[in-house]
Amino acid sequence: MDNWTLDTDLLILEALKVSPQSSLPAFILLLLTYIFIMVSNIGLVVLISTSRSLHQPMYLLLCNMSMNDVFGATIIVPHVLRDLLVWKSERYVHYVSCAVQAFCVHLHASVSHTVLMIMAFDRYVAICNPLRYAAIMTQRTVASLSWVAWGSACVLVLVLVGLSVRLSRCRKVVLNLFCDNASLFSLTCESVLINNIYGLTYTVVLLGSSMCSVALTYLKIAVVCLSSRNKLLNGKALQTCTTHMAVYVMLLLSGFIIVILHRFPQLADHRKVASVLGHVVLPALNAVIYGLQIKEVRQKIRGLFRKNKVSSVDVG
Repeated sequence: MDNWTLDTDLLILEALKVSPQSSLPAFILLLLTYIFIMVSNIGLVVLISTSRSLHQPMYLLLCNMSMNDVFGATIIVPHVLRDLLVWKSERYVHYVSCAVQAFCVHLHASVSHTVLMIMAFDRYVAICNPLRYAAIMTQRTVASLSWVAWGSACVLVLVLVGLSVRLSRCRKVVLNLFCDNASLFSLTCESVLINNIYGLTYTVVLLGSSMCSVALTYLKIAVVCLSSRNKLLNGKALQTCTTHMAVYVMLLLSGFIIVILHRFPQLADHRKVASVLGHVVLPALNAVIYGLQIKEVRQKIRGLFRKNKVSSVDVG
């Protein structure tokens, strides 16, 4: 162990403060939630891929959201599950692995925003310009927009993490359950002015473009719905837009809570829990909220309940 601690590339992660009595229940609850996230999101992707009736822009974009949720949960949850099992010992991580995890954490968060921006644009075209929807939102357009969502996020995050990796290190303790960009540049004793400037620019560009585009999109949708007397159009718009806005607001609140808690070191344990919940609750809720909108999903769920009901009657 002493040889490990002398390794300059080996870092120590902070632990989640969980009592011995709570570690097993927390492990089981987190494991069950992770299994639900994997099964529900991968199930949605398989269902959409295999059902030709679901090969529509909205559902194809939903595949992006589900894959990103699986990606985001897999970055964090197995790592936390392992820590709950070895809560007594110190948690070591290699610096390269830490940098890769930080990149993945911020990529997941960035893609969540870029994909939701594209989904908002899709709803705008469908509601405000329905006659040209099929011509505008082709499968090629959806594929191009998906590449833009992932590609732009990847470039932004690559620069963000790259600026932190270039710094020399004088500390070994990562003040978090997992690695993120703030954890990386907090390990240095050099000036982080450039990191702070780019980090602020990155946040303003991502959140600013996300919030402005979603707000303008739904403002225009609201104007169209208010000026239209088509109850069917208004009902469909209300259903899809309310769902999208609920997911978007939860994403923003989750991000803002973690950022605010970063400003209060005395609330470090609360920040750790909020960070884990952000990578668990949102992916689970997204699968439920979006999945129940798909008719085929609802039919399969009803079918399962009917089978269970019939089997229980037969046994009785």
